[in-house]
Amino acid sequence: MVLDIDSCEGMLVRNPNDTAEWGIFYNGKASPERRRFTIAHELGHFILHRGQRQSFNCDKESVYSGIDTIRVIEREADDFASNLLMPGDLLREWISNQRIDLHVLSAMAKRFQVSFEALCIRFIKFTPQRAILVYWDNGYAKYEWRSSSAVKTRARIRRNGDPQEPLPGTLAADASIEQEWDGAEMSAAIWCPEEAPHMKLREFKHSYGARDRILTLLLLESAEPRACDRSWQDGDSFDSYDQFVSNGQLPDQRLI
Repeated sequence: MVLDIDSCEGMLVRNPNDTAEWGIFYNGKASPERRRFTIAHELGHFILHRGQRQSFNCDKESVYSGIDTIRVIEREADDFASNLLMPGDLLREWISNQRIDLHVLSAMAKRFQVSFEALCIRFIKFTPQRAILVYWDNGYAKYEWRSSSAVKTRARIRRNGDPQEPLPGTLAADASIEQEWDGAEMSAAIWCPEEAPHMKLREFKHSYGARDRILTLLLLESAEPRACDRSWQDGDSFDSYDQFVSNGQLPDQRLI
């Protein structure tokens, strides 16, 4: 069902007159890709969390703000939607044995019928490459995802404040460059202070509409794992099916 509320992306609501009935609502003003993801997200709440609450009112900010409990269940619903709409086996097959750039990722987003941003986040979780994804909003970092190999090699961006701003000398900081989909090669140390001087990375840039929102993708050269880094475990991929079964629930064959 369609919602006409700009502040809300979607809702899952239990019928107070029939506790066995639930309804999914979505923002009708959102793009088709966003609506599709929202419906899958609300289905994730139904499968994973319907025993916890009577309703779920979801917006994009809930994943990155709010109390810890809300952040956790919103991320779990996001991961459920990602697993449903962008199956990991297909994604691994499509990203293997080809040189990755934003043209390739954009084509994959169209094949999966999801947003470019959602596909990039999913790519980070499945790529074997050392990769970092940063989303900038109004000149500040809103979130950062690191691939598992980036975590194991302790690749992380240089901190210059709280909130984080784009680093000098990077494409992210250069307002004259709106897009860089082919990737610009540079010293990895410009972004990541612990990288050796000879290491390189490719920086990609995608600017949205008003150019106050930017997506940065960094692909680093391969490196050997370092001492275990547990400080960014919240960026690891979450298997919502494992959560589903661990809660004592089995798949409803009517949904399969």
